[in-house]
Amino acid sequence: MAKRSRNFVCQECGAVTSQWAGKCVTCGAWNSIVEEQDEQTPPATANLVSIKGGKGRKANFETLKTETRDAPRIETNLSEFDRVTGGGLVPGSAILVGGEPGIGKSTLLLQVAAALAQNGAPVVYLSGEEATAQVRMRASRLGLSEAPVALGTETNVANIVSSLSDGETPALVIVDSVQTLWAENLEAAPGTISQLRGCSSALISHAKRKGYCLVLVGHVTKEGQIAGPKVIEHMVDTVLYFEGQSGHQFRILRSVKNRFGPTDEIGVFEMGYEGLAEVANPSALFLSDHEENSPGTAVFAGMEGTRPILVEIQALVAPSSLGTPRRAVVGWDTNRLAMIIAVLEARCGVRLSGHDVYLNVAGGLRLTEPAADLAAAAALLSSLTETPLPEHTALFGEVSLTGAIRRVGHSEQRLKEAAKLGFSRSILPAGNDAQVNDGGMERVELSELKELVARFGPFDADMEE
Repeated sequence: MAKRSRNFVCQECGAVTSQWAGKCVTCGAWNSIVEEQDEQTPPATANLVSIKGGKGRKANFETLKTETRDAPRIETNLSEFDRVTGGGLVPGSAILVGGEPGIGKSTLLLQVAAALAQNGAPVVYLSGEEATAQVRMRASRLGLSEAPVALGTETNVANIVSSLSDGETPALVIVDSVQTLWAENLEAAPGTISQLRGCSSALISHAKRKGYCLVLVGHVTKEGQIAGPKVIEHMVDTVLYFEGQSGHQFRILRSVKNRFGPTDEIGVFEMGYEGLAEVANPSALFLSDHEENSPGTAVFAGMEGTRPILVEIQALVAPSSLGTPRRAVVGWDTNRLAMIIAVLEARCGVRLSGHDVYLNVAGGLRLTEPAADLAAAAALLSSLTETPLPEHTALFGEVSLTGAIRRVGHSEQRLKEAAKLGFSRSILPAGNDAQVNDGGMERVELSELKELVARFGPFDADMEE
């Protein structure tokens, strides 16, 4: 007989304990531990393998020179989505899509399902959070009512597997969302760690066995991570985050894990009444409202995956009346800003301890690469001195704790994108050997952050205070 045991599982980090506690000792979350019942295997003695008995099966080994074919792809005709997934959907793969509520995950996947279905591929869309009438209303608003998508609202995993096993094997199955799934043999509420692990494993195994692409939609926590917490991300082949801000119409689809393509690739969409529209040139869109000769702004030439993107970084430095000045950041790492301020004070003599500092990445984009350090420092200095940067200037470079400006990769792509958009000057780390036809772009190479500070004039005590 199978033996059942009760465990207490933290819903934030997945830690398992033998008794309940108000606070998880692993992650420190309060009131996150829930009692769950797992189906255990028979006693351990029944699973022991006798090595001397020779009951094992001999494994087959291959060499590294074994020829393998590239994974086949199913293109969705949404170029931005295909870019992020590495060229299209791979049959037998599992994709996890996460994002904030209302960001547009269901809209995006409905457009993907409709595009595939209109090309003749069988598609199944399972909605566990919305009724079929709500999905039909969204499809009507997007103009996708005629797409032959099989729509259902089943959340029982056994019923889903049974339905997908009969008839024609679909090319794509979308489950919105994985937190609504449940299995009868697990005595836990839907959305708990046990249900997420068991239901996801069953669907992924069935998808790989039948050869269809499975897309799971996952909720996110208040920290922005996919709820689960990491157990689902380890099980799937691809993890995509759908990002954006409610005040901006831009949406970013970012790949953070992809076994069949590059990671850190992004796709840019613009949200409208008729759904998500692809943005072919994100740099021009992010800089559409850029104002020249405006103090506190700098244009950063960045890289997102294999795509160069130019984005505006805005800074505001104002005298503070508080004992502890404020540091507010939108779209960048707060710790990275604190490091730049510390380097400016310790290495360059620019005192910002008596000022409030606000930093914003325009357009709702979230920057992660350290190459934005130089542009952020330039924006801070420009705002502090009320001195705008020279017109048509793009910056990139990493700032070290010693005050040195380090070289970054993909310099050619960054300069080429800047030249294409009409920029005539670039401020970059010294020693870059990028050879690109930039149309005679002036290059200002810096080796120390002090050289950038000197371009804004001397910082005397009156200015600093």
